[in-house]
Amino acid sequence: MVKMAEITASMVKELREKSGAAMMDCKKALVETSGDFDKAFEWLRQKGAATASKKASRATSEGIVVGRVSPCGKKAILVELNCETDFVARNEGFVAIANRIADIALESKAKSPEALLEQKVDGKTVSELVTEGIAKTGENIVIKRVEYFEVEGAGLIGLYVHTLGGKMGALVELKATADVCSEAGQAFARELAMHIVSSKPEFLTKDQIPQHIVEDEQRIEAGKADLAGKKEEIKEKIIAGRVEKNLAERCLTLQPFVKDPSQTVEACLQAKAKELGATLTPIRYSLFILGAGEEAKGE
Repeated sequence: MVKMAEITASMVKELREKSGAAMMDCKKALVETSGDFDKAFEWLRQKGAATASKKASRATSEGIVVGRVSPCGKKAILVELNCETDFVARNEGFVAIANRIADIALESKAKSPEALLEQKVDGKTVSELVTEGIAKTGENIVIKRVEYFEVEGAGLIGLYVHTLGGKMGALVELKATADVCSEAGQAFARELAMHIVSSKPEFLTKDQIPQHIVEDEQRIEAGKADLAGKKEEIKEKIIAGRVEKNLAERCLTLQPFVKDPSQTVEACLQAKAKELGATLTPIRYSLFILGAGEEAKGE
């Protein structure tokens, strides 16, 4: 059998172009057939990978976001699995595949779709599970993105996936000065992840906002018609106030907390920290919105 090192990227690419099969399937086919191109193609045909993967060029804008968090709240994963239609996205078989992949992702600590596709369970790779799903549903299925969080030291991770169709999900990591992995601590972390799904912050804190965004907002506000004719010092105060409000709406810690809009997220963090007997500091978050571009991140 040809060693993995002898299977070149160009060989895999050529087989993929002919068969339409997934990259991982093509690589495995070449390894299994000692690098013989024709036999590798036959191997893919026999496994059904070539036929199923002819759908690989189809757009995948539907699907589901799934997540897992460990019992202690120290590890968590978000996965977006795409398909072609909402009909399949709501199919029990597709949802079962997504959930199985999420379990494997958490256990393997996979940090990318490519790494996740290589993981094995019950003698099969995730890539093979996806191929089987394609054959069963008749639609292209793609692992679009994966986000893995793991806490170092004291702290925990909150996970929330929107219950209506699983179209959005978020992770948030909280650093703490003492153990906060109690029921109350985990419940609050989940509420904070739910807030992220609901309010969709662009930044973790105000300090993260790039200067060019601040300057853009200042220029936009300065050009508004209602400021024409006002004294310069008054105009500057109005602009500063409006910019401050706009930027606060885009920062996680400054947003009104979804469970208690009378307080900011930062104030709620301080109150919960006092209750739990440890400081709580949000370190990073990740927001997946089905079909969107790159996930929103703050860290």
